[in-house]
Amino acid sequence: MRTEVVSEPGTPDRPNEDFAGVGLPASGQGGCVIVLDGVTPPQGGTGCLHSVPWFTARLGGALTELTVSARDLTLQEILARAIRRTADAHSGTCDLSHPRTPQATVVLTRWSDDTLEYLVLSDSALLLESPDGTVTAVLDDRLDRVPRAHLISDAIADATVRNKEGGFFTAAADPSAAARAVTGSLPRHRVRALAALTDGATRWTEKFREGDWAALFAVVRKDGARALVERVRELESADREERTFLRRSKTHDDATVVYAEL
Repeated sequence: MRTEVVSEPGTPDRPNEDFAGVGLPASGQGGCVIVLDGVTPPQGGTGCLHSVPWFTARLGGALTELTVSARDLTLQEILARAIRRTADAHSGTCDLSHPRTPQATVVLTRWSDDTLEYLVLSDSALLLESPDGTVTAVLDDRLDRVPRAHLISDAIADATVRNKEGGFFTAAADPSAAARAVTGSLPRHRVRALAALTDGATRWTEKFREGDWAALFAVVRKDGARALVERVRELESADREERTFLRRSKTHDDATVVYAEL
C-alpha cells in the first residue's frame, strides 16, 4: 500500500486546524484514513477554554485508535464514541452547549481484505477511484443546500442551521451527529485508490472550477498531493485582489490531502 499525506496551514502565523491520519493495523490487514477540518470560530468566543487544534487532535486521535482496534463497531458508532470521549475530556471546564464549541468536518474510511467502508460529515470530500479509472465523489452536500439567507451572518447560521434539522451537521460535542453522516460500503476490489480532502484543497474544483473531481484526482495521483495544494495557493493568490470567487471567506485556508493506493 502506498500513502501520501500533505497538510498545510492557510497562513504561517496561524496554527493548522486540520487533522490527518493513516492507520495500518499490526495484523497487516486493511487500514484506515481519517481527515478532519476544524471549523474556525468567529470573533466573540466559543464557550471553550481549548483551541480548535486541541479539539481536532483529540477527536482525530480517538478516531484513529477506535477505527484500527474496534473492527466490531460501525463507522457511525466509532465517530459517536470519539465525539463522546472528546467531549468528556473538557465537559467539566467548558460550555459544550455553545453553538461554536470546537467542531470539525469528518472523512473516515476503513478497509479490510473484502470491504471498504466510508463516512463523510459536512464539507470535506472523499474521492474513490475504481480499477477502470472512474472517480466517484462521496459528499455531504447539506451545507450547499442551505438557503443563502441563513448564512448571511454567523449569528443567523448558528441560530438556524448549524447542527440543526434542515441545516447541516459537524462533529462537535453531541454524539448523535454521527447518525447524520453520509455512509456506505463497497467491495474492496472495486476501489484501487482514494483521496480524502478538506475544503481548503477541494477549492481547486469547488471554488476555482479548474476541473471536475476526476481531474482533481488525476493531479493528486500523477503529480502528488503537494502539487494540488500548491496549485490552490497560486489560484488563491492570483484572486486575492479581484475576489472573483466571492463565496471564499478566507484568502487562504488550511489544506489537507491524504492519498492512498489500496
